Amino acid sequence: MTDDRRKVIDAFLNNEEESRVPVAFWHHFVSFHDHYSGADEEIYRTVLREQKKFADEVKPDLLKIMSDGFFGHPSVCRKTIRTTEDLAELGPVGAEHPWITKQVEYVKEICDYCGNDVYKYYNIFSPLQYIRLRFEEYDEDFRKFVRLFHESPETMVKAAKCIASDTKCLVKRLFEETSVDGIYYSVQCVQDKLMTHEGHRKLVEPLDLDVLQYINRFSDRTILHICGYGKYTNHLSWYKDYPVKAYNWAVYSEGIGLAEGKKLLNEKPVLGGFDNAEGSILYTGSEEELRVEIRRILDEAGTKGVAIGADCTISSEVTAERLELIRRLVSEYHKS
Repeated sequence: MTDDRRKVIDAFLNNEEESRVPVAFWHHFVSFHDHYSGADEEIYRTVLREQKKFADEVKPDLLKIMSDGFFGHPSVCRKTIRTTEDLAELGPVGAEHPWITKQVEYVKEICDYCGNDVYKYYNIFSPLQYIRLRFEEYDEDFRKFVRLFHESPETMVKAAKCIASDTKCLVKRLFEETSVDGIYYSVQCVQDKLMTHEGHRKLVEPLDLDVLQYINRFSDRTILHICGYGKYTNHLSWYKDYPVKAYNWAVYSEGIGLAEGKKLLNEKPVLGGFDNAEGSILYTGSEEELRVEIRRILDEAGTKGVAIGADCTISSEVTAERLELIRRLVSEYHKS
């Protein structure tokens, strides 16, 4: 297959008919707890090495540079946050803090290594996601985020604004000092039935828009990841007017396929289609079963402004050979 990766992603992002439908998957390189250990040189080197290996072996149509090691904003990681008083102590760290400079160093090395034949996206979380992930993934407290949000939404928003200011510092340095092409921006609805659309627009959306509009000063190619898995679901329509180029969401958690989602999201380009859960067809399907599933997805969604991927990260157990098989089958669909 010729190296037409930038060409097919250009067509995808422009919502045009593509010579072939692009394919992009990704996985983590370290354990959940180590997602917060970028300052550890061994963890940092592992992520750097494995990201290069993934790029070499898989050659994805779009390279999502994983931010493993940098999930935790320093002020959230300083101590275990238990109360709104603890939350109120969060503050920005500034553009020269190692949490930012190390990410820039990492992204620059990956971008320089991969060159200009592939679109390179860096993974960044929304300000609230940086807080929620630390509470749930590292502290393993799955009630704390919603509890503190309810106790004092003003404190939560103020803390998130501090993180947003550092996120913008990171974005500025990434685009000025590396050859990254775009940002893969991860969001999630507050997982509580009491959070209405009005509440989202008042408390959550301004934080997202502040960062997204800043990103758009440098690149208008942002892909919005609406993060869902298991019981974590989202209102896709709440994001339909976000200033982004394309969308990715959990088709299986949300129960909304690519075709329906594309209509819901103002006909913008969409990425996904495969369930990333262990035991799904992505992991267990035969070549023929994969071919049938790809045909089903693309028969429904079409091939204009559509890319094949998964609901979220996939297991590192999925081999490069299997991912190449999926790309070949997708390419064959387009020729049929």
